[in-house]
Amino acid sequence: MNAKNILNELSEKMATASTKSAIVGLDGFVDKIIKPVDSRFGQGADFEPIPTIEAFGQRIIDAAGESANIELYEEYEKLGGNGPIMANALVADGLKVQYIGALGQPMEAVFEEFAKNTNAVSICAPGITHALEFTDGKIMLGSMKGLDDLTLDRILEVMGEGAFIDAVNRADLIALVNWTMIPNMTAIFEGLLTRVLPNLGPKESGRWFYFDLADPAKRSRGDLKEVLNVISKFRSHGSVTLGLNLSEAKQVCDVFELGSVEEEADSLKSGATRIRNALNLPCVVIHPRSGAACATRDGAWYVEGPFCKSPKISTGAGDHFNSGFAAAEVIGLSPEACLMVAVATSGQYVRTGRSPSLRETARFIESWTSGSLSD
Repeated sequence: MNAKNILNELSEKMATASTKSAIVGLDGFVDKIIKPVDSRFGQGADFEPIPTIEAFGQRIIDAAGESANIELYEEYEKLGGNGPIMANALVADGLKVQYIGALGQPMEAVFEEFAKNTNAVSICAPGITHALEFTDGKIMLGSMKGLDDLTLDRILEVMGEGAFIDAVNRADLIALVNWTMIPNMTAIFEGLLTRVLPNLGPKESGRWFYFDLADPAKRSRGDLKEVLNVISKFRSHGSVTLGLNLSEAKQVCDVFELGSVEEEADSLKSGATRIRNALNLPCVVIHPRSGAACATRDGAWYVEGPFCKSPKISTGAGDHFNSGFAAAEVIGLSPEACLMVAVATSGQYVRTGRSPSLRETARFIESWTSGSLSD
């Protein structure tokens, strides 16, 4: 398929996004952006930060056997978490979104505007990320205690069982992300399969599920295999897409002994196909930085991404890819067009730092594929 056909698809169907609704969840993080202090000259921001991760590491190493006092200067707080970022991007695409997740009890101030835009329901305290920024990267120190309270029973207690079932029943898209950081997420999936989804009526326009693991490296092989087998059962209730970055795809292939997958078009298509077949899923997507591939029952596709030499932001690029792909699926685009919309959504985000609309994505695709796109 060429870009013209994809743009025609998008042009014909993008208006239907406003008729679609989504439930997204379940994580939530308050990101505290921090500079470790090297030398202080006065109060507030009057200091010299520790410049590099190496220098910070050396400061810690030098304290071995003794002690150290390292001041952490908090520059600002912002909304974080895979779910909230994906939900914001779906709102920009025009979908009616309800967010359910860990936004605070009472709700943290950083989520207040987001909550208004997404009719959000807060279930418990969020995770806290202390993002120590250096000239050569970041060290993310996370506190996940609040996420221990994310359970299906707690969701039903806060929302009411009838209200939750009704919300799920009305949703065209149900996106459940960041399994890795939520200890009870597998149990939540199982509860949805046994206690909620059997109570839903048929949905003539279809129902889509989108899952993202969020780097399961710290979870056991057994945990990963278990949740993937649970995810595969959702196909009885709608169309299921599993979104993976390259590292996640390699881990899944390793757990199921499916061979290797590399950042090359044929390997990505083959890897997505092997994972899809092993789990009997309607769709599997693999999205490294260079492009993306997906496999369905009808075949496999690959599109190259719009590479950006100097991204304004990179955190959240994968969440924007997920939102672009999910939105495109829900409005009925072909797999190749879904890939194109997804990489274009992510490509715009890393260039501008904001979530684009589907109309903006169409203009971006036109500029990109015509060769007039500039970083």
